[in-house]
Amino acid sequence: MKDVMGVINVSSKSGDLLGALTGPRCIASVPFGSKYRLVDFVLSSMANSGMQNVAVFTREKYRSLMDHLGSGRSWDLSRKQDGLIILPPHTLDAPSLPDFDLNSFFAHRDYFDRSSQKTVVVAAANIVCNIAFKEAVRYHQEKGAEITVFYSERVAAAGGMPRLCLELDERGRVLAITEKEKQPENSSILLEIYILSKNLLLELAEKNLHNGGTDLLTGVIMPNLRRFKVYAYLLERYTAVIDTIELYYRHSMELLQREIWEELFFFPGLIHTKIKDEPPTRYLKGSSVTNSLLANGCIVGGTVENSILFRGVKVQPGAYIKDSIVMQKCEIGTGAVLNRVILDKDVCVSPGQTVSGTAELPLVAEKRKII
Repeated sequence: MKDVMGVINVSSKSGDLLGALTGPRCIASVPFGSKYRLVDFVLSSMANSGMQNVAVFTREKYRSLMDHLGSGRSWDLSRKQDGLIILPPHTLDAPSLPDFDLNSFFAHRDYFDRSSQKTVVVAAANIVCNIAFKEAVRYHQEKGAEITVFYSERVAAAGGMPRLCLELDERGRVLAITEKEKQPENSSILLEIYILSKNLLLELAEKNLHNGGTDLLTGVIMPNLRRFKVYAYLLERYTAVIDTIELYYRHSMELLQREIWEELFFFPGLIHTKIKDEPPTRYLKGSSVTNSLLANGCIVGGTVENSILFRGVKVQPGAYIKDSIVMQKCEIGTGAVLNRVILDKDVCVSPGQTVSGTAELPLVAEKRKII
């Protein structure tokens, strides 16, 4: 894997998919699972698989992402050579280029030229999974593939949102990629993770520049399935694509199932995140917590059921939280009631307030809001 580099592509197309949650931040840095960010899953998988050179291609609203990633130390990617590098939006280097991912690769071609690796794994930042990339690269090499795409048979859709489905031959070669609003059970759903050679990637990026700009999937892979040897690699483990509020909420709540939590966070490697030294959660007299996930630094004096609390949340006595996600440093006042809500960071809920979502969609409170 020393000959394989990783690229995490934070696409601007995903900028506002999660509404208020992606208002102050890019989708890669959206909090998830009590103390993690969405980018942690693909990044940890790359680091655990032995990749020593990982680049994060940013687009916009990336301050919190830079703060979270730092030097890459939490993922053992803080090195003098290679390691983790955060590349700024390509418009800083080439303001005339439109915003397509192949243009980003072309704008930062110097980074690729200086890298010694010959194979590139490109992945979106909003895929929640735990991947053994070493096995995927071996599959790519054994098939003699020019491009390998990843797919899952366990990905959920929400609100009729279409997914791209694969049609494969008996050897796993991709015959067709079609968009379907309703996927039959066990459909082969395309994920935005690709393996290809660095030379091919740069060649495609340069040709793309003269064709008006496009992205790797719709501009290269889909119209050229007969030209390129495109194979598909199945991710058999738990996989979630977070691209709507409904799916963010659904997959967050799935973490309360022990078997899903263990499958996602421990195998084939641990999922890492930015290290913060905080005291353990403190439970005051009269508090009650059932089937919930709480990060460190919380102070709980009320009742918490089937919910996820991030670092430093304060739940005052008499407060009641059910089926909700409460992010870092929120404060829930005495006697307040939360039911099916998502509170972004630093939200204060006044004493006695009742805040509820609907059966179809949770209510989302913006960052630093007072309710």
